[in-house]
Amino acid sequence: MITFDNVSKQYVSGENALSDVSFHIAKGEMAFVTGHSGAGKSSLLKLILATEKCTAGAVIVNGSNTSKLRKREIPFLRRRIGSVFQDHQLLNDRTVADNVALPLDISGFERRDAQRRVRAALDKVGLLGKEAQYPAALSGGEQQRVGIARAVVNRPSIILADEPTGNLDPELSTEIMEVFEQFKNVGVSLLIASHDVALINRLDYRTLILKNGELIGDTGRGES
Repeated sequence: MITFDNVSKQYVSGENALSDVSFHIAKGEMAFVTGHSGAGKSSLLKLILATEKCTAGAVIVNGSNTSKLRKREIPFLRRRIGSVFQDHQLLNDRTVADNVALPLDISGFERRDAQRRVRAALDKVGLLGKEAQYPAALSGGEQQRVGIARAVVNRPSIILADEPTGNLDPELSTEIMEVFEQFKNVGVSLLIASHDVALINRLDYRTLILKNGELIGDTGRGES
């Protein structure tokens, strides 16, 4: 599902964000990527989303070499990837249902089909019945789950999460990870960038460790 083959990323400034990184995330695998601030985690996620291109090597996502995609092909790649962020990036003037439906609106889904998908996504994250509420009325954990529902409403094959539990207490962090595990169990691949060492150690999933742009560790229950 995701393969990095000797990938390096150098910015115009001369900064080496990633150096000769190789790994593979299989279908239905959940893994963490961790490291100090500036280690290369964000650059790695951007390469998967094709918002940036690698300087050397190859990034293969769902069978496509992202460096060789034409500009018009990139949106189709991204529709199969769900993204979850630390700050939920919800629109406070829209209801929960409207927030979750945003990717479907952009893709031009028919309203009835979109409503059905929104309800299914909210059901997956345990928020069915809160469609008409606004984000401000929800707890931090519930807001994050709305963000996850929005990420999965397009039924992606890959979920990328950037510090998804950064603002949550340990109990809510565990709750969010349980939601992610549900998607792993139905064949979705997940890569989660996190500084939360205690959470990573407790869950004992495969962990990719970055330091100064280099992959210095690949530990845990990896399947590749």
